[in-house]
Amino acid sequence: MSAQVSESDQIKQFKEFLGTYNKVTENCFMDCVKDFTTREVKPEESNCSESCLQKYLKMTQRISMRFQEYHIQQNEALAAKAGLLGQPR
Repeated sequence: MSAQVSESDQIKQFKEFLGTYNKVTENCFMDCVKDFTTREVKPEESNCSESCLQKYLKMTQRISMRFQEYHIQQNEALAAKAGLLGQPR
């Protein structure tokens, strides 16, 4: 049963990844690709799309770091509160 749950979780995570990938791709494409008169990607469009992706990755990393910091603070606060509640008077 746990193997099925694990596989189910992996499928869910992969679907979430694909959804995120599709959103980022669409957003960067809409922001950066302006000329449809040629099959070639212009250097400006290429640079824009690379910059767009870099911004997204940096933003994601920063949010992840802040999220971890927040949880550490919350856990420390809970531990301190538990320590105060657990002490005899």
